[in-house]
Amino acid sequence: MIFNFRIVSDEVDNFRREIQIDADMTFLDLKNIICESVGFDKNQMSSFFLCDSNWEKEQEITMEDMGSDSDQDVYLMEDTILSDFIEDEGQRMIFTFDYMTDRSFFIEMREMVTGKTLKDPLCTLAKGNPPSQTVDFDAFDAAVDAKAAAAGALDMDEDFYGSDGFNEDEFEGFDEMNFDE
Repeated sequence: MIFNFRIVSDEVDNFRREIQIDADMTFLDLKNIICESVGFDKNQMSSFFLCDSNWEKEQEITMEDMGSDSDQDVYLMEDTILSDFIEDEGQRMIFTFDYMTDRSFFIEMREMVTGKTLKDPLCTLAKGNPPSQTVDFDAFDAAVDAKAAAAGALDMDEDFYGSDGFNEDEFEGFDEMNFDE
């Protein structure tokens, strides 16, 4: 069986990759073809997270056992077969490729092709430029500083943060608001 995955990013508009991979391959094989398709270093720490229909993380499949003390089982990419966890079209996953800033790709299993196999995984669609694999914090800080200078330096004294107290009336009804809409 062949799985067809669609990969998107919340950082870059019009970025998309589509990957075909045999269902009997591992999550490591999937990680490698994703990295190849976007030009990322395959040796960087990363994880897949199986998600529910609302993209809430449920089960992690990681590159290395970090010695977690949790009661959950640890699933390693190199030992975990895709078909053991991917059962239906529409299955969602998050692939976290930058642990420092929790940056990820969003993956959805779009189609199962039964009765066929695939020797090597392949990228069947490459649209748009991917986000950078890591954030250059020096460049990020310089960009923030330049933006602040262009906007006029903000006076960040004690008045910037507001007064010492707060008015409880400002928070009335706050807990009744629906933020899911």
